[in-house]
Amino acid sequence: MARTKKKKLGSYPFASVVFSITLALFVIGIFSFLILYSNTLGEQIRSNVRIQVYLHKFTTESDQLRITKILSSKPYVSSNEEGYAIEYISKEEAAEIFIEDTGEDFVAFLGDNPLRDAFNVGITTPYQQKDSLRHIKADIEEIDGVFEVEYVENFIEEVNANLTKIGLLLLTVSIILLATIVILINNTIKLALFSQRFLIRSMQLVGAKTSFIVMPFLRRSLWHGLLSGLLASALIYALLQYGNSQIENLNLLATMEQIALVFLSLLLLGSIIAFFSTYRAVNKYLKMSLDELY
Repeated sequence: MARTKKKKLGSYPFASVVFSITLALFVIGIFSFLILYSNTLGEQIRSNVRIQVYLHKFTTESDQLRITKILSSKPYVSSNEEGYAIEYISKEEAAEIFIEDTGEDFVAFLGDNPLRDAFNVGITTPYQQKDSLRHIKADIEEIDGVFEVEYVENFIEEVNANLTKIGLLLLTVSIILLATIVILINNTIKLALFSQRFLIRSMQLVGAKTSFIVMPFLRRSLWHGLLSGLLASALIYALLQYGNSQIENLNLLATMEQIALVFLSLLLLGSIIAFFSTYRAVNKYLKMSLDELY
């Protein structure tokens, strides 16, 4: 006679469970990088928000240094690794840029260069609102030697509005996606444990403690969650490497620390969801009557 293979407590078919959790974590991981990249791009766009500070004609080098020092002391002027984001552009440099862009030598035509020396000044994110920029314009124009301050108001407003909309959209989608992932993993584990329902009841009827019945399932669920997180992270890492080889500077949108944090989050998320889904499913079968099990 052929031997009947005995079922071991907690040894349900796990291939479909690991596949489903891996797929779910892969999707949420990709979306996490989408949010990460969009935030980085938004920061880069905001860091490029600048205003033009035009100087009076015949300003001396000492005047330029004085104005630079005053601008550097302002709380709304952004800074970078090399110092404050203040770029001096002489009228000669401005003329060269204009001629290169348009192909028209207006200096030769006019016989003079009507442009002014200017500072290109970066503005920090908290001060990029409409009212703040107006205050900044008025504040800088009071500096002795400054002729006029200009900025593209509509562009800055559109950038802030669009980034806000994108942020809200990504937040909404991420909440919906996370809820869907949790339901998917929960249902997958519940179906996988369906084959163990009579074994769970048998152990209960012979007097096994609840903790003795539940622990094998919980240990296996943690292992399945970790394995799924590792597989999802490996797939995403391979996809990132391919993307970096195809898209220039894509690797600059996320640091290694951020990538490692996303992968660690996938491991934790897979383990936590698998653990609690398994706990709920086993408790459900423990509380069912014999008729309900059928």
